Amino acid sequence: MRKKKVTKIGVLTSGGDAPGMNAAVRAVVRTGIYHGLEVYGIMRGYQGLIEDDIFKMESRSVANIIQRGGTILKTARCPEFLHKAGRKKAYDNLKKRGINGLVIIGGDGSFRGAVQFSSEFDIPCIGLAGTIDKDIYGTDFTIGFDTAVNTAVDAIDKIRDTMDAHDRVFIIEVMGRDAGYIALHSGIATGAENILIPERKTDMKNVIKSLREKEKRRKLVNLIVVAEGDDFGGADEVQKLLSKQLPKAEIRVCILGHIQRGGAPTCMDRLIASRMGYHAVECLLEGRYNVFAGILNNKMHYIPLEQAVKNKGKISDEWMKIVKILAS
Repeated sequence: MRKKKVTKIGVLTSGGDAPGMNAAVRAVVRTGIYHGLEVYGIMRGYQGLIEDDIFKMESRSVANIIQRGGTILKTARCPEFLHKAGRKKAYDNLKKRGINGLVIIGGDGSFRGAVQFSSEFDIPCIGLAGTIDKDIYGTDFTIGFDTAVNTAVDAIDKIRDTMDAHDRVFIIEVMGRDAGYIALHSGIATGAENILIPERKTDMKNVIKSLREKEKRRKLVNLIVVAEGDDFGGADEVQKLLSKQLPKAEIRVCILGHIQRGGAPTCMDRLIASRMGYHAVECLLEGRYNVFAGILNNKMHYIPLEQAVKNKGKISDEWMKIVKILAS
């Protein structure tokens, strides 16, 4: 890509919403303005690019939003952007305004779109990981994960009270269609006896065995945290099998669902979003194009956007060993 001076930048949020996206937008807008850039907000992600739903943002445009969940720029799926004709419309809308840099806040699907778009048109892109799933390669943190996992922990703690009162087995399903980080972190933090995640094949024989052993020890209160993308089929399927195998046990299911996406972002999410947003603009000004800006070992870490798309964050065997030992 030809390196040229960035003078006008656009910012959009794409994919699933995540608490802290507003903090990232705020940081991009105010850092850009500080450096004398014109900053434009793009509504509803790539859909807004195609429909020309783009507006100039000022410092006041992002006042009083750092504490708000969701995204003031909205987000939407955009099948049209998958086709070159749609991407050409998006480019034409940027070109007529002179926008020559983009900050994309989203997940790996959003980054795939950015890689394709940037390869076809002379628009440098910077990716920021805005996803509650924490499944992006090249960063220890993603915007929204800390809030989502704390929401799950708070809900599970409350459910534990009624579990203890009634000596029940509770199966709690958390978000994570392709990644088990929310299940893993919330499960360990709430003392779950079993944690089922997409990254590991579910061994239901082992789950049943462990519950039977605990039943013999009169440990009747048991918590199973399941990621929605678990290969066994989620909490409802797990309950069906356990009810057949453990007829004496009282087994209940609670699916936390979209409550995990909402709410005010935690301090952690506000801080990392602000830091990432600031550095996204710095990247564009320095000519560091088409990179993903993450945080590793508390330092900013940059990798090509293409690399962030191709690789996946991995859950280590050590985490699963911790789960096994602490649940015994």
